[in-house]
Amino acid sequence: MNEKPVLIYPEGYHASTCGYCSPPGQRSSEKSSFTVGISPVQLTCSYYQKMIDRGWRRSGEYCYKPDLHRSCCPQYTIRLNVNEFTPTRSQRKVVHRWNRFVVSDSENGDAMETDNKPSTLKRKNPPKSEPFSLLPSIHASEASFVKDQTPSHEFEVTLEPASYTDEKFELYVKYQADVHNDHRESESGFTRFLVDSPLEPSPIPYTTDPPEYLPRNYGSYHQMYRLDGKLIAMAIIDILPSCVSSVYFMYDTTWERFSLGKLSAMREASLAKEIQSFGVSEMKYLYMGFYIPSCKKMRYKGDYSPSFLLDPEEYSWHALTPAIPMLDEHRYVSFAHPDHSLKGNEVPATSEEPRISDEEASSIWTLHNGTDLQLLKSSLYWKHPVLSDALVRAIDGLGIELSRQTVFLF
Repeated sequence: MNEKPVLIYPEGYHASTCGYCSPPGQRSSEKSSFTVGISPVQLTCSYYQKMIDRGWRRSGEYCYKPDLHRSCCPQYTIRLNVNEFTPTRSQRKVVHRWNRFVVSDSENGDAMETDNKPSTLKRKNPPKSEPFSLLPSIHASEASFVKDQTPSHEFEVTLEPASYTDEKFELYVKYQADVHNDHRESESGFTRFLVDSPLEPSPIPYTTDPPEYLPRNYGSYHQMYRLDGKLIAMAIIDILPSCVSSVYFMYDTTWERFSLGKLSAMREASLAKEIQSFGVSEMKYLYMGFYIPSCKKMRYKGDYSPSFLLDPEEYSWHALTPAIPMLDEHRYVSFAHPDHSLKGNEVPATSEEPRISDEEASSIWTLHNGTDLQLLKSSLYWKHPVLSDALVRAIDGLGIELSRQTVFLF
């Protein structure tokens, strides 16, 4: 193995109840959501980039890949091309409204459309505004960028490696209670979910010196939103070789009227563009997690255009907009092979369990008890039915190329 090996515990195949079919408290007890899981011990950012380009996603230190064929609500990886992203009028108004509030304490997103402004602002032919430019507009209300006036509020956005603080946990508890009606959160649960990460930081290869507010390393971060010194929102993101990957976003519902979730999506797209602008040519995308067409609350990710969905069979990227009719008609869709798509309760024409060849097993490494390094084909675990199944599913999900860069642990 030429590259540093990634260390992974295979966790096998899991069935669970679906969190997207119906509202909380009304969910069926039927297990209809299926995933393959792994627990990485040593995971490089470049390796994880390749994982999410095969449909994987992390939750804390645990990584999982949905089985789209069998799950009732398939989850398609979605990404936004930040170079071609042009915010809609509605999205631009979100940015303008927040900026006006911070700078002048006005809650009106468009002075020409409010009833609370002097009549002189309601003229029929108002002067034309400057064309919207995402990066300057995103930064316009930040304290470090406001130069020519004293704003009504001090707004700061900072990026820091993922870590636990009481301040972050308190925001999380309030968010879970207010938004999800969940009052059971613990410090350890918060840490497992939104602080712990298997990603190993590595230098970002800038070709020109970036400003201080941009990250120096790939890895897992918390993007902190503070208003007048108080933490009002936090984005959990991974910064990877080709993308900024959204993990989670939480906010103080006191500020819900400002659509901070939409603001954060545009800020994360801006972050990717800025990193790219300092010489990181591969940084082109914002990965927004999974697009779930059967869940209305998850379709908002398609509002950011142009977005693309990952084909679950060939792992190629396909434009979202022309794919929507297929997604509306089918439970499962292969964009590369439309004839493989499934309706309703249809099952795949071939339902064989994943397999790997003896030749492939002779190029993949295993490690037992931290000392016994063996090729998979020579390992006793290759013949163990339970462990073999977990291994094969992990290898199938990762693909042979990535699996050859991996040491599977037992």
